[in-house]
Amino acid sequence: MNSTKEVSGKTVLLKGQGYFSDFRLNSILKTIRDLGVKTDSIVCNEVYIVLFKDELKNIKEKEITTLNVILNSNKDQSFSKENCFLITPRKGTISPWSSKAQDIIKNSGINSLDRIERGLLYSLSTPTMINLSQLKFLAENLADRMTQSVFLNLDQISSFFYKHKKNSFKVIPLLKEGKKALERANELLGLALNNSEIEYLYVNYSDKEKDPTDAELMMFAQANSEHCRHKIFNSFWQIDGKQEPLSLFQMVQNTYQVNKKGVLSAYKDNAAVLEGFEGKRFFPDPKTKIYKTSKEAIHLVTKVETHNHPTAISPFSGASTGSGGEIRDEGAVGRGAKPKVGLCGFSVSNLRIPGFPESWEIPEDSPERIAKPLQIMLEAPIGAAAFNNEFGRPNILGYFRSFEMEADFEGSPQVYGYHKPIMLAGGLGNIKNSHIKKAKVPVGSKLVVLGGPAMLIGLGGGSASSLTSGSSDQELDYASVQRENAEMERRCQEVLDRCWQKGNSNPILFIHDVGAGGLSNAIPELLKDIGHGGKVDLREIPNAEPGMSPLEIWCNESQERYVLTISKKNLSNFIYFCERERCPYALIGEITKSPQLQVYDSEFDNYPINLSLDFLFGKLPESIRTFNTKKKSIKGLNLNNLEINSLVKRVLRHPSVASKNFLITIGDRSITGLVHRDQLVGPWQVPVSDNAISLISFYGKEGEAMSIGERSPCAVQDSPASARMAVAESVTNILSSGIRRISDIKLSANWMGSPDRLKGNQDLYEAVFTVGMELCPAWKISIPVGKDSLSMATDWDDKKEGRHSVISPLSLVISAFSRIKNVDLSVTPQLITTEGPSELLFIDLAKGKQRMGGSIAAQVENKLYGMTPDVECVKEMPEFVRSFYKLLLNRKILAYHDRSDGGLVSTLVEMAFAARSGIDIDISSFCRSDSKQIQALFNEELGVVIQIRKKDKKEVLSILSTFGIADHIYSIGKPNCDKKIRIKRNNKISFETSLTKLLKEWSSVSYRMQSIRDNPKTAQEEYLYDIDQDRKGMNPKVTFYIPKRITRGLKKPKLAILREQGVNGHVEMAAAFDRAGFVCVDVHMTDLVYRKIRLEDFRGLVACGGFSYGDVLGAGRGWATSILYNERLKNDFKEFFLRPDVFSLGICNGCQMFAHLSSLIPGSKGWPIFLKNTSEKFEARVVQTRIHKTPSIFFKDMSDSVLPIPVAHGEGRISISQEEAKLLFKRNLIPVVYSDDLGLTTEKYPFNPNGSCEGVAGVTNESGTVTIMMPHPERSFLSLQNSWRPKAWLKYGPWIKFFSNAREFID
Repeated sequence: MNSTKEVSGKTVLLKGQGYFSDFRLNSILKTIRDLGVKTDSIVCNEVYIVLFKDELKNIKEKEITTLNVILNSNKDQSFSKENCFLITPRKGTISPWSSKAQDIIKNSGINSLDRIERGLLYSLSTPTMINLSQLKFLAENLADRMTQSVFLNLDQISSFFYKHKKNSFKVIPLLKEGKKALERANELLGLALNNSEIEYLYVNYSDKEKDPTDAELMMFAQANSEHCRHKIFNSFWQIDGKQEPLSLFQMVQNTYQVNKKGVLSAYKDNAAVLEGFEGKRFFPDPKTKIYKTSKEAIHLVTKVETHNHPTAISPFSGASTGSGGEIRDEGAVGRGAKPKVGLCGFSVSNLRIPGFPESWEIPEDSPERIAKPLQIMLEAPIGAAAFNNEFGRPNILGYFRSFEMEADFEGSPQVYGYHKPIMLAGGLGNIKNSHIKKAKVPVGSKLVVLGGPAMLIGLGGGSASSLTSGSSDQELDYASVQRENAEMERRCQEVLDRCWQKGNSNPILFIHDVGAGGLSNAIPELLKDIGHGGKVDLREIPNAEPGMSPLEIWCNESQERYVLTISKKNLSNFIYFCERERCPYALIGEITKSPQLQVYDSEFDNYPINLSLDFLFGKLPESIRTFNTKKKSIKGLNLNNLEINSLVKRVLRHPSVASKNFLITIGDRSITGLVHRDQLVGPWQVPVSDNAISLISFYGKEGEAMSIGERSPCAVQDSPASARMAVAESVTNILSSGIRRISDIKLSANWMGSPDRLKGNQDLYEAVFTVGMELCPAWKISIPVGKDSLSMATDWDDKKEGRHSVISPLSLVISAFSRIKNVDLSVTPQLITTEGPSELLFIDLAKGKQRMGGSIAAQVENKLYGMTPDVECVKEMPEFVRSFYKLLLNRKILAYHDRSDGGLVSTLVEMAFAARSGIDIDISSFCRSDSKQIQALFNEELGVVIQIRKKDKKEVLSILSTFGIADHIYSIGKPNCDKKIRIKRNNKISFETSLTKLLKEWSSVSYRMQSIRDNPKTAQEEYLYDIDQDRKGMNPKVTFYIPKRITRGLKKPKLAILREQGVNGHVEMAAAFDRAGFVCVDVHMTDLVYRKIRLEDFRGLVACGGFSYGDVLGAGRGWATSILYNERLKNDFKEFFLRPDVFSLGICNGCQMFAHLSSLIPGSKGWPIFLKNTSEKFEARVVQTRIHKTPSIFFKDMSDSVLPIPVAHGEGRISISQEEAKLLFKRNLIPVVYSDDLGLTTEKYPFNPNGSCEGVAGVTNESGTVTIMMPHPERSFLSLQNSWRPKAWLKYGPWIKFFSNAREFID
């Protein structure tokens, strides 16, 4: 057949369209030329590798034609044989793209397909032919060695889908060869077993007169790895020859023993459960599918995880699966919970941005096998954001630390840094009170695997994460990296949601997520906690690669999986939920009475695993760690002679202080419609927020707050002080959210370090002791959850200079959580300039101490010495928190920001940035002499700055005087109108410059990173916007009345809230329409396919936002394809669109989908489809839109309004030309456009987030009954949903009118 290239009887290649934009191709071309290959030009096409079930000659021509249409194949199917290479997903794996594409094709009625995969074909135009070795060199430099394979000959692709013969297990000849057999297996399999564990195995297997299998040993290694068992934290300690009474874990638990109040579950389920407020949860009734409210206690599930080793090896996948794994941890709490909002953070060594060298960056030196810091920060944040985005969890909090310095404390220089990065992933969710505890599981209950199939990925990850970077075998490193499939995890979560929404009838008895160690860890842990054994049929485990051995099936870490026990009586109900959500599941075994784990292989009629759980989780020899206390010599630090002007600029440019915008706008922060505060603050959306706040429901003002505290550079010299500062900083960060008492705060503590290196044991012990036994008990703060990662060193050899090592400081990252009674009391760093005369008060919680050790000012001078900051207000802090809450309650605080990285000068400058206001600063009151100005301005001790009205000063000082630090509260300045930052002491100006100049420095890192990662043109446009001190920011204009309350009629019309697999924005959509007076019904596409629900029964249809089929084959296109190639469905939609008495709305992904259905929609001629954003990244922002007068029933009486609204999409740019867009304007079919800060239609980025010509944000049809738009009105119909809002907006935001208009239309 001419439309394909046949490479074997069943395998064909189909050439797709060009994959990269011009600027991406130019970037690749430059890389190729830099590698020394003369190249004139390069073309890159998608290529689809298709395996049919039968010989190609037997496949119907119609199916081939349909497949070409679905894949949007290239008309030119010729393939060059010269100067080209194909890069594919790693051979032997199945990419997420593949599984979703197969779903689309299957749901479109093509049944002849067995497998499909996508590769990228690079074709080079060169003066002379490139030889094979050069071509291979180029291909391997462009491919990701961790996740991709290279083919230089397209005819070799026939082996891509080769199915290996099934294998049995291997036996380790322990009885014959003794311990040597175990030692050899330990090395070959990368088990990371220590000598005592090998001895334990040898003795036990010898006693049983049994040879271990490779699967048993791998399972034992995962279950007993440092990653899973936390052996160091459970060890006992001998210090200076004296036995200490408590382990590190017991010291952390001490905080819970001191204050259990508000903690409902601690140290279980990989997460903690905290007491929440009662509220109205909103979800569909599992039986009727009608959305309703349920008044109940809405408790918090909190968890923070790290994924450091995988992120070092493969940044995108490592960070992506790190976020995905943490989300699963939350979902698997109790009998099922709902993940809600996320956090993410990174610590890396120096960035060394090309063309942007900094004086503090030492020459780069690192092993080849791990990613460089720059690569990590270009790829890993995108990976984490992509998973959160696709799953549908807003990532609303984060941190970023860049640190790498050489210091000499012990007589030999040592480099401290993060060559092995920290990748932090965490968040909070909600859980029903009745589901906090697992249920009792009777013998005979079914063992179920929920989620994707087993694949040969992530093998031995638990062991690998327990090793120092660079110390394991390279192939084992590759095997330990997982792959992500967020859309699959979303499907799993939808099943869990249907289960917990049944309340007391929840079919889940017990649930465990599948993470490190795969099923080999998850199932034994589940059985151990249940108190029974289990029998598993190995070949019932869903498996995408039948050639895998039992070890590989049992121990791989394929993501997006859970293991559950389901009672027999509820099994059919559970299966119905899975089938409705198209979520794979398998019954793989059952619970048995005896405490034995048996894994049966029906293929070979044998048992790869037959072990007692007592043996697997047996008591290993007790570990005792020892050290003799050493005092670190503290060298002096003198920065007093530095020039302030130069130092301010360098401090603002340091990545730890500089704008984090490039890390934020890639992540959807408005999904769920329950976000009150994210990272961006004020009308100019400046990334300076101290905390994150979510609402507990769509009703009321109760919420939850999160913050992060982290001061790791200080730990190089003083780990206990660093740990205390991390805890205290999490408190000063969360303070402005509306915390009532310090004891309301609960912490997650994530400990990272290298105990076996330098003073690592002492650093770790002293840090845990001071937090667990001193500071947190003094403040009655409980730490009910946490994690350790104690292999934070990177070692490597090089032929010239021998052994190298980079060791991270003892790094404690604290995440703080608390429930909040009234989120509307919270304040931000944005200075308020509309409330009359105001003052800035500096509250110096360090009581005059100005230690500079570990500060950013010291770092930019390459000096890692001096006394470090410490917590001086242990006694006063609880009362300070109470006093501060009183000020919030009385509305006496206008703005707030804490002192942290960069010191007081950074605090004040960031407050100015957020308001585009200048500040006059006077430091005379607390700076004793001119020579102390550097210390006064740049020390990073604890402290906060608040803005108050001048008239309230006396009352504010009176309230603050009660907590014992009145002598350290200083009036230090006020906002000014000339947009300059002035610092003076004793009437002498020390520093003066414009906001624009400071913004240039502060925004430079973000700009440079975006210029490399994104479209350089849009990166520059955003930079120019960010540094322009005269921009107006958000400037709403509302031309209609915003109702204070909604009056609903007695009769409620039925509305279909339509979703497909991967859609994640349906709940907030239902909440908005429910508020307007509709009966909202949860409708999955499977309901329509199987005729369980019919469109004809509804008065409205809304297609919601998200990532249907993971946006494979184009955003919304897979969803539309499944309709267009199903004749019955196609007719149902066509008939619905024809009705004059109903309306249809498509938002974001629903908008993209409806655009592909325009042939079915009357009056939609000329509608665009939606393509990749000009910036070539996912855009998540609050933008302004201008409303035009059109027939759209949704925008009635809203014309000429300019309204802020969230956007969150990767493909929002309209496909039509300027002329075609103008024709749509002439026909009055464009109701909404992107506008700038003056309210004018714009194509300028970032006002227009996707580059749509004429600013088009949405279109309508001629009757106005069908409207599609990319922005999200459902996420801002309540005023509290808005990141920033004018004071006049009370309960509702202006977008409530959009939904009320739909109700009026039905009336």
